[in-house]
Amino acid sequence: MCMTKINNPIGVIVDSFQLGVRQGLLKAKEVGADGVQIYAVKGEMDPDVMDAARRRELKEYVASLGLQISALVGDLAGHGFQDARENRWKIEKSKRILDLAMDLGCPIVTTHIGIVPDDENGEIYHTMQSACEELSSYASSINAYFAIETGPERSAHLRKFLDTLSTNGLSVNFDPANMVMVTGDDPVQGVYTLKDYIVHTHAKDGIRLREVDPRKVYGMLGYEAMSHEALAASAESGEDFREVPLGQGGVDWPNYLQALQDIGYSGYLTIEREVGTQPEQDIAEAVRFLKSFK
Repeated sequence: MCMTKINNPIGVIVDSFQLGVRQGLLKAKEVGADGVQIYAVKGEMDPDVMDAARRRELKEYVASLGLQISALVGDLAGHGFQDARENRWKIEKSKRILDLAMDLGCPIVTTHIGIVPDDENGEIYHTMQSACEELSSYASSINAYFAIETGPERSAHLRKFLDTLSTNGLSVNFDPANMVMVTGDDPVQGVYTLKDYIVHTHAKDGIRLREVDPRKVYGMLGYEAMSHEALAASAESGEDFREVPLGQGGVDWPNYLQALQDIGYSGYLTIEREVGTQPEQDIAEAVRFLKSFK
């Protein structure tokens, strides 16, 4: 193992503990995390539910634990922004989640936008481009970032799509495991390719068992989508790929972390654990793994 040294703060997705927000925050503190990422689409974190008083109270509570909010998750599922008939409400909901993030002292919301099609002249590509342009401009106008999670397409193709937008308000939440498991792309090279857009990362690992059509994993307009529950089951025991503990999969952690240092990334390494029956134990071990590079 190379002597890569990092100073990045370590985060965890509180929902990975499967205990609710408050208990998840306490567990994040117990396992030694510096910050947390929180789903903010429905339930108690829905921006329509979080009035001004609740926003202030949550922000103060997180600070009282000595934690920061690294990002919110604003993934609205379905086909991302591929379906023009769905995009108006999804765009407006995404803007409200961005507003919530800013009120909580965090400028980053992560999401999936759907697979960027290869056909740049097709209807789906232009539908996604239009929605992402509006969200990118809005995020920039409030000094925030709407960060796409890597995985559905190779990094060079994603970079080309991002370069068509007028601002960098649409940025990247870099997930190295998704790249390894689904497209077979190299996360190390991916960091250099997407270096101008990376604002947040997920610390996750996985192995690819065989080549898989990304549409089978993420869905596509006109192609049946896989539910989140089915995706989690596939990641745990599927025939195509498996999510595994940090350091046990195909992510070259020393060189991946070195690449992040090389591009000057100083943000969060946020642990995401979507499988397994002992999430607290797995997350605690992941924190220890990342701290071994400090």
